[in-house]
Amino acid sequence: MSQMIFADSLSRLGTESAFTVLARAQALAAQGHDIINLGIGQPDFQTPDHIVEAGIKALRDGHHGYTPANGIPALREAVAADLHKRHKVEVNPDNVVVVPGGKPTMFFAVLMFGQPGVEIMYPNPGFPIYESVIRYSGATPVPIALEESNGFAFSAEAVLDQITPRTRLIIINSPANPTGGVTPRAEIDKFVAGLADHPHVAVLSDEIYSQMLYEGREHVSLLQYPEIRDRLIVLDGWSKTYAMTGWRLGFAVWPDDAVGPATKLAINDHSCVNAATQYAGIAALTGPQDAVADMMVAFDARRRLIVEELNSLPGVRCSDPGGAFYAFPNIEGTGMTAREAQDRFLDVAGVATVAGTSFGSYGEGYLRFSYANSTDNISEAIRRIREIL
Repeated sequence: MSQMIFADSLSRLGTESAFTVLARAQALAAQGHDIINLGIGQPDFQTPDHIVEAGIKALRDGHHGYTPANGIPALREAVAADLHKRHKVEVNPDNVVVVPGGKPTMFFAVLMFGQPGVEIMYPNPGFPIYESVIRYSGATPVPIALEESNGFAFSAEAVLDQITPRTRLIIINSPANPTGGVTPRAEIDKFVAGLADHPHVAVLSDEIYSQMLYEGREHVSLLQYPEIRDRLIVLDGWSKTYAMTGWRLGFAVWPDDAVGPATKLAINDHSCVNAATQYAGIAALTGPQDAVADMMVAFDARRRLIVEELNSLPGVRCSDPGGAFYAFPNIEGTGMTAREAQDRFLDVAGVATVAGTSFGSYGEGYLRFSYANSTDNISEAIRRIREIL
């Protein structure tokens, strides 16, 4: 009998429930059930061919060894050039640290600032790893409430009012997971202006969905605000935009004082990102963008379909998601809790969704639907849910 004694900190570590739902859905499918998965947050498209070929070519060209911990120079230069093209900002490639996906940046940022006695603010409902890692660090998580009545955008005034002398880091995410909310420029302007009164507070801006917007909405990168660049961390990557979730490739732009610690954490954590994936990342940024545009046309059609279908269900209302590929309908009128609806829709209707409470306590009364699936499957999923309701 094992007598292992684990560290207390493990008890503070949460999880990402979308993967739990995915495992349940796959198990039911393996038993012969017909499952439609609207739970997992990944594009259902293949990585564009020219990106795949670049990765294969890198392997054939002998790129099999370690790379610099912060990423190969050509990739960091490509990232800086892409950010200049998209946001009209200058980024020093030396401030770019390439990591295996988006989560390492979250971990690194929270570990740099989080410890017992300090506070870190995070979106709620929001990506569950934010709160999980904050608790793991020993810091106190302070939720930023995102409300349906405000289009799930954050309120600058509400955020600024919650800052205390113990606040060390504020995490924001726009376009947002799980809500699809997009915070407008005017609100971000107010937020940045208010930070002038709190020079001790750093910001982590999760911009992984920065190229996934609809109906002419604007993505406002915090890189466009030079007054906070010395305390700003911007997270972005390839997973969503280029359908590269399994390649595990992301990056962050770090302020000068944090590049060294971030690189040191990378060395301790994973040494470096695998070489072939980095060459594929260069091809993604510098090659044709047609596949990205085509994918967004498809996502927009699915977005309009799922919102219309969800609003036709009894007891359900769904606001228009401005970005990402998630709908976050209010299901309070069904009389079910978020978890009850999640389980019933999966077990009875064969439709995988994710309870809003998986993204924080303010997610009660909501479900996340990923519309990274075909229009036929979306329509069939709603038909099955309608039968239950």
